[in-house]
Amino acid sequence: MRRYVIGRILQAAGVLWAAFSLSFVVLYLLPSDPVELVANSTPGTPVDAAALAELRARYGLDQPVWEQYWTAISHAVRGDLGHSIGSGQSVTGALGEALPATLALAGTALLFAVLGGTALALAASYTRRPWLRGLLTALPPLGASMPTFWVGLILLQVFSFQLRLVPAFGGTGFSGTVLPALTLAIPVGAVIAQVLYSSLVTTWRQPFVEVAFAKGASRWWVQLRHVLRPAAGPALTVSGLWVGTVLAGSVVVETVFARTGIGRLTQEAVLMQDIPVVQGIVTFAALVFVSVNLLIDLILPLLDPRVVQHRSSKERAHA
Repeated sequence: MRRYVIGRILQAAGVLWAAFSLSFVVLYLLPSDPVELVANSTPGTPVDAAALAELRARYGLDQPVWEQYWTAISHAVRGDLGHSIGSGQSVTGALGEALPATLALAGTALLFAVLGGTALALAASYTRRPWLRGLLTALPPLGASMPTFWVGLILLQVFSFQLRLVPAFGGTGFSGTVLPALTLAIPVGAVIAQVLYSSLVTTWRQPFVEVAFAKGASRWWVQLRHVLRPAAGPALTVSGLWVGTVLAGSVVVETVFARTGIGRLTQEAVLMQDIPVVQGIVTFAALVFVSVNLLIDLILPLLDPRVVQHRSSKERAHA
């Protein structure tokens, strides 16, 4: 078990380093000068070459690329992600201001996705009516294929403009979060339902299910008590992988619903090529992604101890 945990931690650290390094290389290869973009953002204001050179020196953009990389990664390890070229605000401060709204949105969306996807998969695998099972299993592919922006516009049209149940733009609290969260949750919940349903169907065919029935357990009790737990592993893994998708989808959703958050901050930073802010957002997103997936990797052996045994046997086979 210790070897398994250490391996997962080292993998998480490697993914985080790769995300930071790749984003640094991509941002460095951009042809335009972010300092000039910021300086020219105000029309009619003359640009002083000496002032531009001072700004480049302040942000280390006049240094060799290897020195910029070493400075950036050594500061990032200490929690210092630099300062915005446009506003001068620290990147951690900007993330701290935008983070609560995005966390509320992403957390609510994941909750809706997990609850909805799990309920749909349980209902589809439990029912014995072929027509109902066919109807329920047809919903996840439909939900996964719908574009996020289109779902958001449809929800706005129905629940805000026609029924007037929730505010259309800029709402706060649960009423202002429910539609954006549903917009993000529908494709994620659809994938969770597909994976969980397939795993439930496979688990229903295992011999221990017949043993549970032989002891007099009901079909519903067998599903919740004996089938759901071993079948939940793949769906839990998929949920962790979709955390990054939820964060990326917040850019579109926060734009459609005129919400503040990480998505709006990302949009503004990309348009201005504010390298420290973009680098900080990528690093933060990668940190959230690897942390959630590391947590899931540590939880999976508790749900199904065969995970550690299977991976250990594969490592011995390759040794």
